[in-house]
Amino acid sequence: LLEPKGREQTNNQSRTSLYNKSLSTSATLYNHTKVFQTMGLCQLSKKSHLVEIVLALFVLGLLSLRVVECRRSRSWELFEYPAISCRKHSALLTEFGGKGDGRTSNTKAFQSAIQNLSRFASDGGAQLIVPPGKWLTGSFNLTSHFTLYIHKEALLLASQDESEFPLVDALPSYGRGRDAPGGRFSSLIFGTNLTDVVITGGNGTIDGQGAYWWKKFHTKELNNTRPYLIEIMYSDQVHISNLTLINSPSWNVHPIYSRNVIIQWLTILAPTNSPNTDGINPGNHLPAYLYITIN
Repeated sequence: LLEPKGREQTNNQSRTSLYNKSLSTSATLYNHTKVFQTMGLCQLSKKSHLVEIVLALFVLGLLSLRVVECRRSRSWELFEYPAISCRKHSALLTEFGGKGDGRTSNTKAFQSAIQNLSRFASDGGAQLIVPPGKWLTGSFNLTSHFTLYIHKEALLLASQDESEFPLVDALPSYGRGRDAPGGRFSSLIFGTNLTDVVITGGNGTIDGQGAYWWKKFHTKELNNTRPYLIEIMYSDQVHISNLTLINSPSWNVHPIYSRNVIIQWLTILAPTNSPNTDGINPGNHLPAYLYITIN
């Protein structure tokens, strides 16, 4: 259990309260090596086991009282969320052939990195770090027990090559595409049937380069629905935060058929004449917690 405004870590697992605006997931890259230190997530105590046990029991007793009291007085405000956890494994996109030059497609690098890191899902999870640079990419799928961390000086650029956005079926609750009767292009960052997935960063930027798609929409050239920037379907324990999203082809963030979703501290920008560039467009048909904070 947690204080309403803090974070307590036990056995390498972090449980996060929505009252804490510091995600403590910033990362530091040293001398262009592959050494990446995730700050504040997994601080290990060097005290003796006896001191740890006594202190843990004392703190848990205090925190239990405080959380119970908070639930009594403001039960609708408190929502504890375990998804921001220690990732035992991490890697840089460059380790999988990524090039942040703004011209080279990194779609295969993202796909290869995530596929490789997915094998650690049952061994503490994994984190993929996008370092400083301009990273052109098409659509890629996330995996469970996974964190995508976008550095504050990293820019993800959505490809304008339609072949890098596979077609997927229309949403079951819609029955057809929004822009056209056919299917729809897969979102830039896509995930389905996931558990414990985090998309965050040091306020890194995702640029959907939507002008290409907006023009096709206005000239009625679309045979399929435009891609979203981020779409998560049929998933549980999702946290999206600390990012800047600009120029999405269509909706920016679309969680649907999912539960226990937190979206907070996003900056979302698009021209006023861009069609259907909704900021956060949730569509839930399950008993679910969906927590969105708007600054």
